[in-house]
Amino acid sequence: MREIKTSDITQAVKNLCLEANYCMGNDLKERIRYFSETERSETGKEILSVILENYDLAEKERMAVCQDTGVAVFFVRIGQDVHITGGSFYNAINEGVRLGYEDGCLRKSIIKDPVFKRLNTKDNTPAIIHTRIVSGKELEITMMPKGSGAENMSEVRMLRANDGLKEIKNFVIEKVKDAGGKPCPPIIVGVGVGGNFERCAILSKIALLRETGKPNGDPNWAMVEKELLEEINRLGIGPQGLGGTTTALGVHILVEPCHIACLPVAINIQCHANRHKTIKM
Repeated sequence: MREIKTSDITQAVKNLCLEANYCMGNDLKERIRYFSETERSETGKEILSVILENYDLAEKERMAVCQDTGVAVFFVRIGQDVHITGGSFYNAINEGVRLGYEDGCLRKSIIKDPVFKRLNTKDNTPAIIHTRIVSGKELEITMMPKGSGAENMSEVRMLRANDGLKEIKNFVIEKVKDAGGKPCPPIIVGVGVGGNFERCAILSKIALLRETGKPNGDPNWAMVEKELLEEINRLGIGPQGLGGTTTALGVHILVEPCHIACLPVAINIQCHANRHKTIKM
């Protein structure tokens, strides 16, 4: 049994909140550079260049890469031989969010009640925390700040069991087309297939954590991702919705088994600032 203190978790979460909002991954930067070479629109090329400049300035000046610092979403893998000491695990994460968003001058966007008491909690809590028990003595925490502009363009659809691949692809293209420039393209499209109503939504968000543009490990789904990306980039939406050939940087599909009588599909769109950081303790 390995003990991990809640105070250490809080500090780790605070750092994750800062790093995720300040520092974009090299995979994302390289993907934008790649598409900068193939973008046909001069306006699109300029926008992609400005995006890269913004990434560099945010990291250098320790400022948020986007003013919408989002909902604090966590994906946690807890080893079954880990024992959390010193208090509540979930309180430790929320305390880290409070400290990170306050000390980092990150915008607080969480309200107490969606309808009747739309009052800001003033510390960006509560966080949304997904946990999974795994083997071993390690604690892995991934933090994703998810802005509302892209999140609002996401959807779950319960397709019929016999709809098949054609309707999955139609759904993805339909949603990207409807979203247009609202989610701040170039986007990354996370797609969850299988599970059930709630699980496919989570899968679509986890899919965004994959290295940007890295092909699916299954060659069949890798081909589907490639075909969808090509079709999306023929829509002409372009960087920031101002036209061009770079509407998406990648399509990431995550698949799990499902019931014989259904075909759950979810789409979770991410803006060009595909923010997420991971720490292992």
